[in-house]
Amino acid sequence: MKSNKLALSLIAVAMAGSCGLTLADTVVKLGFGSPLTGPQAHYGKDNLNGVQLAVDELNAKGLVIGGQKVKFEVLAEDDQADPRTGTQVAQKLVDQKVNAIIGHFNSGVTIPASKLYADAGIPELAVATNPQYLKQGFKSAFRLVGNDAFLGKILGEFAVKTLKAKSIVVVDDRTAYGQGLADEFEKAVKANGGKVARHEFTTDKSTDFTSILTSIKGNKPEVLFYGGADAQAAPMAKQMQALGMNAKIMGGDMLNTDKFIELAGGKPAEGHFAAVAGAPVDKQPGGPAFEKKYKDKYKQDIVLFAPQFYDAVYLVAEAMKKANSVEPAKYLPALQKISYKGVSGTFQFDANGEPKNAPVTIYNVKGGKWDVVTVK
Repeated sequence: MKSNKLALSLIAVAMAGSCGLTLADTVVKLGFGSPLTGPQAHYGKDNLNGVQLAVDELNAKGLVIGGQKVKFEVLAEDDQADPRTGTQVAQKLVDQKVNAIIGHFNSGVTIPASKLYADAGIPELAVATNPQYLKQGFKSAFRLVGNDAFLGKILGEFAVKTLKAKSIVVVDDRTAYGQGLADEFEKAVKANGGKVARHEFTTDKSTDFTSILTSIKGNKPEVLFYGGADAQAAPMAKQMQALGMNAKIMGGDMLNTDKFIELAGGKPAEGHFAAVAGAPVDKQPGGPAFEKKYKDKYKQDIVLFAPQFYDAVYLVAEAMKKANSVEPAKYLPALQKISYKGVSGTFQFDANGEPKNAPVTIYNVKGGKWDVVTVK
């Protein structure tokens, strides 16, 4: 009998070794949610790449917390950029007793999902920019970039003061992100002495905007602000050119992708503007080094927020180290008070979970690529 027990013990040790674990390892489960399929999958996969890169590095370092070596594990879920799916994903991750949530990406998903995480006491670090995310007052919720109130303010001021647009129209996709950013932009336009001639609505699934564009063509817009993603903004740009409209599209960070330029194709992509929460990668403290690591590992360019998702993993790890515990209730106070220099910037949070330092960069498509216009 003793020999059988010895054999079983040896098998267990061998199995643990083959998984890269020792019997003393603590597994830290990081829940991740973003769209991994559908028209917004390129954002989600970019986010996941950033998370996985950080996890691989931490595991290679052999971090010790609470006297035990820890191994980070990513539990990645496809929320499909859909609020209903997002809450299902959130419940699944809560049930799996994750130690932290890295995500979500879309505001419309993050806002309802965040209540489930807060009720479970699980810290969440998201890039969702709609102010409502943190207005709910959840002490476990943190934002990694500036919110739409600031982004919209910068864009509205730029449209009126810099572009000096006299005729401005707004279209949004009715998502929490698109509508929220469009409303903030409209407020900023008015605050700077401008006027919005029309505000029209579409969906985040549409690709034919001929009817909307035809109806606003008579306003002779110089700026068309679009609150939504590149999958809609790009065909909109092509259809505007076909209708002989010369308006410049303006939008938020979800327009600032190579996918927008690719889908719009050639001349229709030129001249449009997007504002991104955060500094350009080459101006981020560790941006150039991160970009090289990212390209070496994934053989592709950064899409958007991979640096922030990478930093989010390290923020959690740093808070766990300071608290000497991987338990959410024990490391959450350390996360609330943290000051951490990441690749995308230095992270400190106010009492509401908003980042204290949140630059905004305005880009313009020139010669088939996004060029920096200004950093605010």
